[in-house]
Amino acid sequence: MAKEDQKPTSADKGKGKAPESAHPEGPRKPQDKQKDKDGKITDGLKAEIPQEEELSEEDQQLKGELDMLVERLQESDTSLYRPALEAIKNFIKTATSSMTAVPKPLKFLRPHYELLVSTYDQWPAGEDKNSLADVLSVLGMTNSEEDQLDTLKYRLLAPSEDLGSWGHEYVRHLALEIGQEYQRLVTEEKPYDHLIKLAKTLVPFFLSHNAEADAVDILSELEIIEEIPQYLDENTYSRVCLYMVSMVNLLTYPEDHQFLRTAHDIYKQYNSLCQAMVLAIRMNDVELIIEDFNSTSDPALKKQMAFLISRQRIWLDLPTDTEEEQEIAECLDNTKLSDHFKALGKELNILDPKTPEDIYKSHLESSRVAGLTNLDSARHNLASAFVNAFVNAGFGNDKMMLVDRVKDSWVWKTKDEGMLSTAASAGMLLQWDVENGLDKMDKFTYTEESHVKAGAMLGIGMLNSGVRADADPAMALLADSETLNSKDSSLKMSCIMGLGLAYAGSNKEELLDLLLPIVGDASVDMQHSAMAALSLGLIYVGSSNPDVSGAIVQTFFDEDRKHQLKDKWTRFMALGLALLYFGRQEEVEVILETLKAIDHPMSKATSVLAEVCAWAGTGTVLKLQELLHICNDHIEDSEDKKGDELLQSYAVLGLSLVAMGEDVGQEMVLRQFGHLMHYGEANIRRAVPLAMGLISPSNPQMKVYDTLSRYSHDTDNDVAINAIFAMGLLGAGTNNARLAQLLRQLASYYHRDQNSLFMVRIAQGLLHMGKGTLSVNPFHTDRQILSRVAAAGLLTVLVSLIDAKQFVLAESHYLLYFLVTAMHPRFLVTLDENLKPLTVNVRVGQAVDVVGQAGRPKTITGWQTQSTPVLLAYGERAELEDEQYISLSSTLEGLVILRKNPEWEN
Repeated sequence: MAKEDQKPTSADKGKGKAPESAHPEGPRKPQDKQKDKDGKITDGLKAEIPQEEELSEEDQQLKGELDMLVERLQESDTSLYRPALEAIKNFIKTATSSMTAVPKPLKFLRPHYELLVSTYDQWPAGEDKNSLADVLSVLGMTNSEEDQLDTLKYRLLAPSEDLGSWGHEYVRHLALEIGQEYQRLVTEEKPYDHLIKLAKTLVPFFLSHNAEADAVDILSELEIIEEIPQYLDENTYSRVCLYMVSMVNLLTYPEDHQFLRTAHDIYKQYNSLCQAMVLAIRMNDVELIIEDFNSTSDPALKKQMAFLISRQRIWLDLPTDTEEEQEIAECLDNTKLSDHFKALGKELNILDPKTPEDIYKSHLESSRVAGLTNLDSARHNLASAFVNAFVNAGFGNDKMMLVDRVKDSWVWKTKDEGMLSTAASAGMLLQWDVENGLDKMDKFTYTEESHVKAGAMLGIGMLNSGVRADADPAMALLADSETLNSKDSSLKMSCIMGLGLAYAGSNKEELLDLLLPIVGDASVDMQHSAMAALSLGLIYVGSSNPDVSGAIVQTFFDEDRKHQLKDKWTRFMALGLALLYFGRQEEVEVILETLKAIDHPMSKATSVLAEVCAWAGTGTVLKLQELLHICNDHIEDSEDKKGDELLQSYAVLGLSLVAMGEDVGQEMVLRQFGHLMHYGEANIRRAVPLAMGLISPSNPQMKVYDTLSRYSHDTDNDVAINAIFAMGLLGAGTNNARLAQLLRQLASYYHRDQNSLFMVRIAQGLLHMGKGTLSVNPFHTDRQILSRVAAAGLLTVLVSLIDAKQFVLAESHYLLYFLVTAMHPRFLVTLDENLKPLTVNVRVGQAVDVVGQAGRPKTITGWQTQSTPVLLAYGERAELEDEQYISLSSTLEGLVILRKNPEWEN
């Protein structure tokens, strides 16, 4: 208990005497208290206490004092009341106890509680009655009956400004009862203003006693979190915001946005603009992002915010009149990403290109099957083209594709659609490097072979993905009316898909005029319409664009296309519609109502897809329960079977998509997957491995890949193939040695099965993506932000793999290239204010959750000191070794600008 500022009394000194003013009749007489024949203590108060424990002499003395004071309150002489009450209060406030024990004055006063309550009821109104209510409010904590909110009841009867003097535990208990009473009043629709007024008096106490979490909780409980900024100062705002932001995953819509908005405004008020920008990006509020961006005139800080915006693939059109504005525009456009990535490769000494054989390590496979797994077939060569593209991605050099003469390139070792994917692979090798990349891709566009030409167009889309060039070459080459409206099916397909990859997340309006007609044209092949819808979904991801959604829904209603909607490609049109509502939560309801009106088996599956996209990364438990219910249904054989099968497959992927942002949810969903594999239908079992890959991409958790390794030998070959791909996705860009060994064993095991072997090769390529420097995890900036573009790309690949033998293992293997939108270097590169590389020492270790911890706890554990640039694995965090530089970014990840610390002394 906190001590009140008053003169010490003899009771404080442990002499066992209450203040003399409380003893108008002198000390108590021994005969006032004796034992009866049963050994129970009785005294003048007629209160009987079972003698459960022997009290020490000091405790006996204290108990006697308190009993006497309570007795005084029963006397007819009203002049005794005030001194007696003051003495009781003093005993309670000056009592000391351990964290686990009840303070002794409360323990001894507890038996008198009912008596004091009846005494209160009999007293007339006045100061004495208020003072007694004050005491009863504190004693109310010892009342074990849950419905009796006595602490709150008597506190409202005795308003006080100095609640803190009763101690921290009392204030917390009062806050708890305020929350319970508020819920009751809201349910009964009664006024609750008096509770809010009382709660607001508790907030300053919590904040001044390092209990920021309690302050946020009480305001959250009363739904007035927007009131918190007025109570904050320089010392408390950062801890309050950290707690508020970490709560967002546990809140429902629209409260989660309200929390983010409030935390954003606090950060902005205290000039923490980078943190404010992170939250503006999380809310996907472009106007707020521009407002934050323009709220500072510091050019270095603007560049740092530009890096954050470009990492999320948000396109802003800002003026570029001055040299400074051009530099900022370069940061926004990601134009230097390729240079920084290659600088990292140089630092790590991995610039030399690797061949597929370096990855397969066939000499480690048993000699009996090694020859069989490396047959020089078009199929095997195609797998090698993918592996080569994934492994050397972004480095701009290899030994198979980027050779001096086109006729010497690997393209000619494959055939038909294989040539398309192989030619396109050059685009992944040249990723982000628009200047050099276009020159090298150019030679593939002049060949006579239409598939190679188509592949080159797709490659151009890939190398422009995530980067914005002044001349807009992707638009010029891919949107050309000759190629986009070509009679050649594969060329048209590649241009549509290339535009989607190049402009993912850009909301570029010119593309509406180009692609919308293809979506709605009944004379066009369904494959092209669906791919145009998907590309628009990627370009306008999370924007709920009414033009695009209207066009796609209209196509579903179109009578002329009824027969086409049974086509296997229709699912990508549905996915295009779903991506528009990515992260929009409640806004998706309108489209769900519209889909109910469509009489087609695909409408239900489309609804589920749209809903899981809308709630992606939120961890909303109600949505997870709904999806599990869908998985429980048994599908009868009927015409609608395919639509219902897809419905369940999407629900399984949806479990991962919704839960992926929140650790506890991930654990629970992974357990559910085990049940689904045991009891689910075949279509559900096929989707489970893919969902396991989606829940932790580029994060090889042993418990997950061990499970997938078991599934990779499943009797259902479709399950096995998907498990193999999921292993690759799980380890993408990590070079995980255990996974590499498991995949080599699978290559030997499946040496006679062309489909499974093809997928093993793809998984090996993914595992060594970018020679171990890339990640496809859609979360970035210390796992705070979910990249819509990255998640959309991953989801597209997984939707195609639900029926792998119809798409990726047939002619449509180029759908794997949608992974490009999720690929990003997992580096930390430090730059000076002029964007020149700056080498500093940083500590890199496992991130520690410090939310709500007291003091200044360490945010990383088990660190190693390295000099930048460095690689960051999943769940790792970096800190500057010393204070020579100040980081302009709130998190050391990606491209970070450092500023010299003016107060630094060597």
